[in-house]
Amino acid sequence: MPGLFEQLRRCFEGGVCLLGVGNPDCGDDALGVRLAEALTGARSHMVAAVREGEGVAAEDRRVPKLIVAGGTPERFIGRLIDAGFDHVIFLDAVEFGGDPGAVVFLDSKQMAARFPQISTHKISLGLLARCLEANGRTRAWLLGVQPGSLQPGAGLTPAVQNTLKILTELLGKMAAANPAVAHSALSERRTLLGAPIDAPRSAIA
Repeated sequence: MPGLFEQLRRCFEGGVCLLGVGNPDCGDDALGVRLAEALTGARSHMVAAVREGEGVAAEDRRVPKLIVAGGTPERFIGRLIDAGFDHVIFLDAVEFGGDPGAVVFLDSKQMAARFPQISTHKISLGLLARCLEANGRTRAWLLGVQPGSLQPGAGLTPAVQNTLKILTELLGKMAAANPAVAHSALSERRTLLGAPIDAPRSAIA
């Protein structure tokens, strides 16, 4: 079975949207939101943030998209379905019995089979995943992190904070390796240097 790195790499080869889910005021339940925010900030040149009320044009699918959905990801499902992404990845804190900070990566069937209610909040991500996949094109995934504490008013525990840093770096590398992002970055560098931006594909690293 492919490891986490390989599974994520395959997702980022196509049109992908990351959805940060969770309650930012309840300890480690903030993981999904904080991860999405970290990627929007440090990796803003590699991912495109989608805000509430904005649409997602089909021709823009090649560049990885990111949504900070908080505790109500269902608000964005209609737009995600219309956009027809190849992959949608939920970022969330999930109780799966692992050590705090441990990571799990599940497809929609595994979400439903392993946990009847997988997330730490009321919404069923399994149900949302099935809605997304009903178009016959999109595959839904969950990148989940085992929380250590869900105490209201608390921040992330050290173990989950460490995982946040690792995942921010990993997902940032995945976004940077996306062909559309690589071409955009190369074009920007060549424009700054006064060189033509229509570089041959062999020059895109």
